[in-house]
Amino acid sequence: MEKILRGMMETMNSVRPPRMTALRQLHDVENGRPFAILIGTILSARTKDENTTKVVRDLFLHYKTVDELASAKIRDVEKIIRSIGFYHVKAKRIIDVAKIIKSQYNGKVPEDMDELITLPGVGRKTANCVLVYAFEKPAIPVDIHVHRISNRLGLVSTKTPEETELALMEKIPKKYWLEINDTFVMYGQNICKPVSPMCDVCKIKKLCKYYSTSAS
Repeated sequence: MEKILRGMMETMNSVRPPRMTALRQLHDVENGRPFAILIGTILSARTKDENTTKVVRDLFLHYKTVDELASAKIRDVEKIIRSIGFYHVKAKRIIDVAKIIKSQYNGKVPEDMDELITLPGVGRKTANCVLVYAFEKPAIPVDIHVHRISNRLGLVSTKTPEETELALMEKIPKKYWLEINDTFVMYGQNICKPVSPMCDVCKIKKLCKYYSTSAS
């Protein structure tokens, strides 16, 4: 796995140093603040990274704490996040999440998968993002990029992100789990794209099932 991760970074840096993912930027800007990571991940669903980064920044300029967001009016939050997809639903969700964090967890985001997925709008991918980017706990958040690249490489042969997560957890040593989402997402955005992947510049193509099949 180390060879794959390092090869991805070498490829990206040889083409053009990649822009950080939205969650990595959020982690750095918010110093890993769990509540910001949680809300930012909920907002990021089906939204481009650059838009997520801007919206989350604007949101936390207005609502800096759990208490403030829990007391917010839906229409006010909608105005701030209206540029992202499904903003009506997401505005209600993040306010509801803030209320639950405030009332049930004393303002602190839980660090446990089972508790995280009980929150509105939080599935396994979002929960795993919180574990990785907020708490630096080994987990494998699987989005469309991680799912696609894992199958292209031949690391897994799965139909859904949930299946991919479980298969990767079985196959990959835990010491690499924290790196997978960030590196695979950047690689999927910059090199191993859904259409016309840049196989010619890829430094791990000899390890890739997709490349060996398409080249033959």
